[in-house]
Amino acid sequence: MSDSSNARVALGLVGALVFVEFISGFLQNYYMPVIADIGRYLNVNDADLNWLEAAQFLMSALCVPPLSKLADFIGHRRMLFWAAIVVAAATWGIAFSTSFGVYLSFWAIQGVLAVWLPLEVALIFLRSAGDPDQADNTRKATGTIVAALMGGAIAAAIASPAASAIFDDMRMVLAVPAVLATIAVLIIWPMSDAGHVPQPAKLDLPGLAMLAGILILVSLSLTLIRLLGYASPWPWISLTAGLTLIIPFTKFELGRDEPIVDFRVMAARAMWPVQLTSLLLGITLVSAAIPLSTYAQTDPHEYGFGLGLEPAYVGPILLGYAFAMLIGATIFGEISSVVGPRNCLIGAMLLVAGGYGAMTFYHDSFLSVAFSMTPVGFGSGAMLAAIPAAAAAAAPAGGTGIATGLTGMTRTIGG
Repeated sequence: MSDSSNARVALGLVGALVFVEFISGFLQNYYMPVIADIGRYLNVNDADLNWLEAAQFLMSALCVPPLSKLADFIGHRRMLFWAAIVVAAATWGIAFSTSFGVYLSFWAIQGVLAVWLPLEVALIFLRSAGDPDQADNTRKATGTIVAALMGGAIAAAIASPAASAIFDDMRMVLAVPAVLATIAVLIIWPMSDAGHVPQPAKLDLPGLAMLAGILILVSLSLTLIRLLGYASPWPWISLTAGLTLIIPFTKFELGRDEPIVDFRVMAARAMWPVQLTSLLLGITLVSAAIPLSTYAQTDPHEYGFGLGLEPAYVGPILLGYAFAMLIGATIFGEISSVVGPRNCLIGAMLLVAGGYGAMTFYHDSFLSVAFSMTPVGFGSGAMLAAIPAAAAAAAPAGGTGIATGLTGMTRTIGG
């Protein structure tokens, strides 16, 4: 591919994907500020709203491996297009749901959104085939679209309360992300799968069923802890059963020609550190959102810890963290070009560890928490951009989609 062609790929494909990932970030972060209002609209209590998180977690973890595998077969642009259609349909379904059961179903289906970023990174990597700087350009492009994702998250945090204040009808509030999801479909539609070489693929349905069983049992254990408490044996029975299934699942997948989770690829020297880092990133990302918000609003006089902030004052901490992630993702590509991707990733992980380490000792004021979360945001943004790009570079021929998809699955499981 010539230099001019590479430039057109960068300006055309990446430019379009910037808008798609902005919308993705918007969708992922729009609902949380108004989740209590949604609960009242559907006439359900806060405990029932926890099922939303569990349902979307399962769908995200389950859909990424098979859809990524199919993308290597039919084309990453085509799979991204159909995934966008599914997400748009689910988002419109959420907007006009009048019962919790229907809302929960559409909410789960919207979890297909998790496959967007892995498919986009694979698409960028494959479209720049033949470029001597393919891996470096993929990292820079991934940093750009991840920065757009964080920009969408910031916009959603502002737009969601504003829409709730403007519209009295909850259907109108929930239609805002549905409109943007439809625009994403229109952006992806004219894209091309140029350069894609179809790979023979057979969907591993037995392996997918076993993976589903593991994830259901593990997520059920967490739900049972919420409902029954730590003293009940049932959460631990469910967790033990789920973890025990990993052994026969691994053996079964190693014997398959087209496994849903290719453990041989994951165990490769260049791949397993990437997937393990993705798993750990998932843990840190979740640790920076809901628990941080809960801690900030907890009354220290009543519970002995927390900041006792009103919800309006929690927003600046989360927005500052999101801005730091945006900056980290934006500058990651340039820094990795200078110090190398491995050193850049190590530096990002040290920033996250340092930020959380600082919070261990300094967490008694708004400023100390905000200061500690800033390096966490820088490091998390860089890692979010680095990991799928690193997986694409380490993937075997014809396995780019599944390699980047597995980073999405491991990050989701970690979360």
